[in-house]
Amino acid sequence: MNNALLLVAANLAMVVLVMLVGLRMLFVRIAEMREKRVHPQAAATSLQLAARLERVQASDNFRNLFEVPVLFYALSATALALGSIPQWLIVGAWGFVALRYLHSLVQCTYNKVLHRLVAFLSSSLLLVGMWIALLVTLAHAAA
Repeated sequence: MNNALLLVAANLAMVVLVMLVGLRMLFVRIAEMREKRVHPQAAATSLQLAARLERVQASDNFRNLFEVPVLFYALSATALALGSIPQWLIVGAWGFVALRYLHSLVQCTYNKVLHRLVAFLSSSLLLVGMWIALLVTLAHAAA
């Protein structure tokens, strides 16, 4: 499999993670609303929802998946557009994906903040490193 397909596959794995967390959020939210007999209209805004529901880890994680990972998608799109997809980018991309799966697993289950922080910082630092490495690679190619 060529590097472009491997990079696209890593992005698809992130999309699958978003879908899985979204489904978890839906099922947890519906179950809690049924248990507490909360009418959907009584939780129409995030403020109302926060006042009535306690199990918000999956929804918090779902929002997280639209923050830092956006920079991963941008990096991937940039590399694909430039046709510059070195092997280190593939390894880094899959490392990022694995760390984001770990972060989501921790946050959506036992939610130990220190464990979550380690996964978050590791994935974020890896992403910053990949951006720097791509910029260096492009600078060398342009010189």
